[in-house]
Amino acid sequence: AEYMGGSGNKTNFFVGAMDTPAVEEVIQQAISRSDIFTVLGVALFSAVFSEAISWLLIYRTEDYQRLKRKIDQLSKKVEKQKDTSVEFSKQKQKDKKIAASEDQLKSLNRDMSMVRMKSTFVIGFTMIAILGAMSTAFEGTRVAKIPFTPFGLVQNLSHRGLTGTDYTDCSMIFLYLTASFAMRNNLQKFLGFTPPKGSQTSMFAPPAQ
Repeated sequence: AEYMGGSGNKTNFFVGAMDTPAVEEVIQQAISRSDIFTVLGVALFSAVFSEAISWLLIYRTEDYQRLKRKIDQLSKKVEKQKDTSVEFSKQKQKDKKIAASEDQLKSLNRDMSMVRMKSTFVIGFTMIAILGAMSTAFEGTRVAKIPFTPFGLVQNLSHRGLTGTDYTDCSMIFLYLTASFAMRNNLQKFLGFTPPKGSQTSMFAPPAQ
């Protein structure tokens, strides 16, 4: 009976300890870390998925490879033309050549945009669906803390969907978008898919390989 009483006292002690603010803070931090890892995991999946779709629909096609080579060559030609020094009397002729080359580059970029359209549509639709599902799952949830107070449009995005006036609270959408772009850019560099100079890219468009 004395032992059971001791056990009961221990139980009461732990139950009481669980009610302390310190323990509640630890539990909240653990939940926050779980949210962060979930958002970062989904962001990584989005980046890998985007590059996989881009390779499947764009990178390996003959049209893409041909346009990519032409854009590379023409971009280097424009840079060389701009760096070349000429006499004042030949400046107008130089400007005309540069303008003609830049017009050709714009035309190639339009063709590239058409080639990318299918991939851009699939990636954009998928990203919007993922973002919608994540927004529902993390509605009103703070997933991280920002070490400074954001300003302007950044604050509107970082605090979107959250209540209160603590603008260092970070919303899911801000963490997700920031992580997605950072991860995709680094993944492109690792895979060698960074866009060449002179190539125009959009938010969801695959870069030039």
